[in-house]
Amino acid sequence: MQKLLLLLGDEAIAQGAIDAGISGVYAYPGTPSTEITEYIQASKDAKELNIRSSWSANEKTAMESAIGMSYAGKKSLVCMKHVGLNVAADAFINSAITGANGGLVVLSADDPSMHSSQNEQDSRFYGKFSLIPVMEPSNQQEAYDMTRYAFELSEKFGTPVLIRVTTRLAHSRAGVERKEIIEQNQIKLPSNLKQFILLPSIARKQYDILLSKQSEFENDAFKSGYNELIKGTDNSIGIIACGLAYNYLEENRHDNEINYPILKVGQYPIPTKMVNKLYESCDEILVLEDGYPIIEELLRGLLNKGKKINGRMNGSIPAAGELNPNIVAKALKLNIEDGHPKPEIVQGRPPSLCEGCSHTDTFTALNEAMLDYSPGRVFSDIGCYTLSALAPLESINSCVDMGASITMAIGAADAGLIPSVAAIGDSTFTHSGITGLLDAVNTKSPITVIINDNSTTGMTGGQDSSALGRVEDICRGVGVEEDHIRVIKPLRRFHDENLAIIKEELEYNGVSVVVAKRECIQTLGRRMKLKAQNKRTNKSV
Repeated sequence: MQKLLLLLGDEAIAQGAIDAGISGVYAYPGTPSTEITEYIQASKDAKELNIRSSWSANEKTAMESAIGMSYAGKKSLVCMKHVGLNVAADAFINSAITGANGGLVVLSADDPSMHSSQNEQDSRFYGKFSLIPVMEPSNQQEAYDMTRYAFELSEKFGTPVLIRVTTRLAHSRAGVERKEIIEQNQIKLPSNLKQFILLPSIARKQYDILLSKQSEFENDAFKSGYNELIKGTDNSIGIIACGLAYNYLEENRHDNEINYPILKVGQYPIPTKMVNKLYESCDEILVLEDGYPIIEELLRGLLNKGKKINGRMNGSIPAAGELNPNIVAKALKLNIEDGHPKPEIVQGRPPSLCEGCSHTDTFTALNEAMLDYSPGRVFSDIGCYTLSALAPLESINSCVDMGASITMAIGAADAGLIPSVAAIGDSTFTHSGITGLLDAVNTKSPITVIINDNSTTGMTGGQDSSALGRVEDICRGVGVEEDHIRVIKPLRRFHDENLAIIKEELEYNGVSVVVAKRECIQTLGRRMKLKAQNKRTNKSV
């Protein structure tokens, strides 16, 4: 076994889970969490250990499958980005009530500054709301160690454990020292076979059990070593640094003489006695959180009559966006060099569809078809095709959450905006679009659904779509009329034909689906390259 590895934060979590003895990982690809499952899928150790690692249709199904593996007594990891936790929330929150049998760890990767997301919500809220332990690593080694510990904690207390990371930790590298691989659990059903039946009478008992564990969770957080009170000689300020924020603080301590007392936070709930000791010994408090001001808000309280608390809420830290070492330095009033301003000649380059992308041809035809109607009728979804909002296409008018294109089109049509169009990808369709299409069929809504079927989950790196080769069959199964399931091939040479089909379906007073089917240009390129390599290898043999 190779003991020292150079790993992304995501990869450290993946390796930690493998070495902790997981039997399965369940996930839907979403930046910045995708690399965790991909690492396990590519891992030689994971293959030899027969660790289940296929992609799920969405985060809710992933969460429920992980709960099922835990029910059977084995350790399971479930991974998603922060907005994916919204999709999984029903099962996630209720899993705190059912508890865990085999170790159950939920990884949520948050995205402060919204590098590839619709919002910058903080998953620690979900952990607090669900009353379960939360781990927040400050570096890659802790990401590995905490993942192993999270499974231990889960089985010790019979509860799910949430690990929360942010983009910079997920996607940066550092050396990680591995520990021994723990054997996978054998199948062992819960001693109480009614534990997972959340009928009200049982759920109330399970909830009482969860409440009774809260002091144990806090006591463990006090003793585990992941929360540490570091003494200082200058008590004018006390610093609370959470997760990655502690790493940014350390970068500044390396170059400056910072002698303030520090509470390093890596495990929640934070022990009250640690916070109280820091608070009582210092004149004021600076809270560094890479996300929402969760701890800062708790310290301020409702009336805010105590000592001065500095952080996002009073402007010491910017209210929005991710932390970085410079922001931390400014909050500490250190002298820093911001560097030279960006020259005017340097222009930002917005993201764009790949050269030769099928979506360009689809939306070019759709744009022309929509010239017959007033603007503002195309509801879109989350995927590469969302870039059609930008010039030169400027085709779409919405992007809210996974699957919302179809249901927003239904609502707009109900309001009298007819025709209304929904544009959705094949992977997003199976993630959250099928139920919306079923609503449309049931109400005979006059909408046209464009399913951009490029045979992959393109935006997150080309993972297999759950709809691969089945889009039309799914539409038939939901109840769309056969005559109004139309397939087009989005290529320039078929533009006139595609335009005519889209125009016909826009005029239909009912549910119609146009499947724009052509393989993603990126996955096609990789597939052809691999084919050529295999051909050369076979010839040399």
